[in-house]
Amino acid sequence: MGKVLIIGAGGVGTVVAHKVAQNADIFTDIMIASRTKSKCDAIVKAIGNPNIKTAQVDADNVDELVALFNSFKPEIVINVALPYQDLTIMEACLKAGVNYLDTANYEPKDEAHFEYSWQWAYKKRFEDAGLTAILGCGFDPGVSGIYTAYAAKHYFDEIQYLDIVDCNAGNHHKAFATNFNPEINIREITQNGRYYQDGKWVTTAPLEIHKDLTYPNIGPRDSYLLYHEELESLVKNFPTIKRARFWMTFGQEYLTHLRVIQNIGMARIDEIDYNGTKIVPLQFLKAVLPNPQDLGENYEGETSIGCRIRGIKDGKERTYYVYNNCSHQEAYKETGMQGVSYTTGVPAMIGVMMFLKGLWKRPGVWNVEEFNPDPFMEQLNKQGLPWHEVIDGDLEL
Repeated sequence: MGKVLIIGAGGVGTVVAHKVAQNADIFTDIMIASRTKSKCDAIVKAIGNPNIKTAQVDADNVDELVALFNSFKPEIVINVALPYQDLTIMEACLKAGVNYLDTANYEPKDEAHFEYSWQWAYKKRFEDAGLTAILGCGFDPGVSGIYTAYAAKHYFDEIQYLDIVDCNAGNHHKAFATNFNPEINIREITQNGRYYQDGKWVTTAPLEIHKDLTYPNIGPRDSYLLYHEELESLVKNFPTIKRARFWMTFGQEYLTHLRVIQNIGMARIDEIDYNGTKIVPLQFLKAVLPNPQDLGENYEGETSIGCRIRGIKDGKERTYYVYNNCSHQEAYKETGMQGVSYTTGVPAMIGVMMFLKGLWKRPGVWNVEEFNPDPFMEQLNKQGLPWHEVIDGDLEL
């Protein structure tokens, strides 16, 4: 039914490849491509399916991408490379006539700043080409938007308050490690916080606002207000929202390490001269930190990610909390990767499944909440990320 090309062979790419291979009735031909072909070959070996093809490609190079797309001829590209590469991959998709899906929005390499404007600018070109581009189809962004769309469709006449809550209560037994690409992760959490209130954006100092929130099966955890990209699309697509915020948990040891990294200049993203060689301190730090792909084996505990929503139904106030808890050890048993990679990779596969089934096929550039959430929600239960809901409970927010 579907020929897919996965770009990226990190933790998320590994999970996507495993899940795509598990759904052979939908995905008939699979290729994994990365800057390092041996990483792709290792994934194929772990899956044990010799029919999966691999290729070397530089995702920063449009011509190389176009040549690969033209030779393999995929129906859709699953971009789980770096956010810096979104635009070159979208450009190549337009040139080769291929549909597109990613899990994180574009950010420029030389500035720790992300927003959808760069990718939304491609809307007309994808429309004119008759191609679909699906943006932000991981967990957050991704499932967080689908949860919101599902709540709007089934439980609310008007969503007014949205809080996305993301807790990782796992323990990887390392002094300091990030759960996905260290460069992207540290750039994200050292930025100013930002939330939406009454039609405008309010900026806070990094990690300035925090409070204890109670997570199912986990208990209370200190949760910090961050800016996260899905807030930008959700307040646009659900204009009744009065306030939208994003919260993430961090342990004190993690924050202490992060503070030291910043204080000694290792979080810098500008080039410095080291013995005549130009290096970016954060990229050097990434090279010496534990690889997120290698954390799974000893990772204990679970993640809990969900949406806490307040609004109006039939003239009365209603609250709704929809969430998933994902075990790091179960994720590792199934895919060899920890839960953070798993919760991003599974939704990416489901989004492509929705496209190939014709359920999410619409020329243009779209965020996930602009499609019908119901068939996606159904697949979450079948593909390893079952969800739970609490209606009219205490949201704590």
